[in-house]
Order: sequence, then structure tokens, then C-alpha cells
Amino acid sequence: MNFNERLKELRKEKGYTQIKMQMLTGIDQSDYSKIENGKRYYTFEQCRKIALALDTSMDYLAGLTDEKKPYKRTKTE
Repeated sequence: MNFNERLKELRKEKGYTQIKMQMLTGIDQSDYSKIENGKRYYTFEQCRKIALALDTSMDYLAGLTDEKKPYKRTKTE
């Protein structure tokens, strides 16, 4: 599963729309849609915001681990 599929799957598991993701991350819905559809890559900061919004790790989004649960965080922003 590539990162686009992981991103869409996690969003749907949470019951979030792309508009909800816009509200949670500050990423414009049209840009978010392009990220999910593989027409645009996200920046490091966007990846961080998405991981926080979806309660996962950046490693999971990047396909570096199959563990959806986030690492223990020292602080949340």
C-alpha cells in the first residue's frame, strides 16, 4: 500500500472528510485531494500535521512501518 492509499484509508477510518482534514491541518481541501490522489506530494510540515490529525506516525504515512499507532509523544501541538 502506498502513502496515498494509507492516507485515504486512515482518513476514512476516522470518518473524516477532506474538508474536516482541511480544518484539522490547515491544508486546503483541493491540495489535500491532490495529495491523496498522488498528484502532489506533501511537505514535511504537512506530513507532520496530517500524522497528528490522524493520530498516526509520519513513518506509517511514508510506508516505513505497518504500525498505525503513533510513537509516544513528548508534546502535542
